[in-house]
Amino acid sequence: MRKINLAISGCMGRMGQQLIKSSNHNKNFKLVALTENKLVNKKFNKIKPELNSEKAFKKTDIIIDFTVPSCTLEILKIASKLKKKVVIGTTGFSRSEENQIKKYSKKIPILKAGNMSLGVNLLMYLTEIASKSLNDEYLSKIYEVHHKHKEDYPSGTALMLGKGIADGKNKNLYNLIGKKFLNKKSFPYGRKINFNSIRKGEIIGEHEVRFSSGKEIITLSHEAFDRTLYSDGALTASKWLMKKKPGLYSMRDLLDFS
Repeated sequence: MRKINLAISGCMGRMGQQLIKSSNHNKNFKLVALTENKLVNKKFNKIKPELNSEKAFKKTDIIIDFTVPSCTLEILKIASKLKKKVVIGTTGFSRSEENQIKKYSKKIPILKAGNMSLGVNLLMYLTEIASKSLNDEYLSKIYEVHHKHKEDYPSGTALMLGKGIADGKNKNLYNLIGKKFLNKKSFPYGRKINFNSIRKGEIIGEHEVRFSSGKEIITLSHEAFDRTLYSDGALTASKWLMKKKPGLYSMRDLLDFS
């Protein structure tokens, strides 16, 4: 079977570097291109990173993107022209940017996930079930911890979990987002979903969803210890996406939770 020609965008970042290592050990992929948003005078796997361009992505079958929203949209513009598939691990998109991604997905297959971990996506599914099962007496809040270098907050995963709560109530997440706290020791419940984001040390990722009625608290949580969890998930998503038609997919589609 022919290997899948892979491009990694955001190759100098933490996830980009991990993806380079993971792809080396995955027999399904051949790394053919690396890109960054600035010139890099260094080679990885004998490949010198380039700027995002048609030339850089010409020989690829699929692009894995772990960059920033503006860069992702630049990649999607090129990919839609070249008919390349894209896996998006970037987070921090605005509502307008999310709508642009949906438009591109009409032309090419796109899998977008705030988190590529099986465990986190299972947590999102359980969060939706809990939200659906609990009445309006139960208020909810989400707590997340990441390394000090992560700039966006709440994390993409925290927003995924918020969507799980919203979906359980058949509501739109954007109408349920409450206050967004940063580095607070404690934070309150509210009629909307409040978020508290902690940035410290080199923590890979911790997420916790709480539902409280005032009489009891239900807690759902996940903690990641190894970054390969995400790179392996991104490669699994890439292989799965190769057989798909244009559309916007998620890890939940891949995992087929019913």
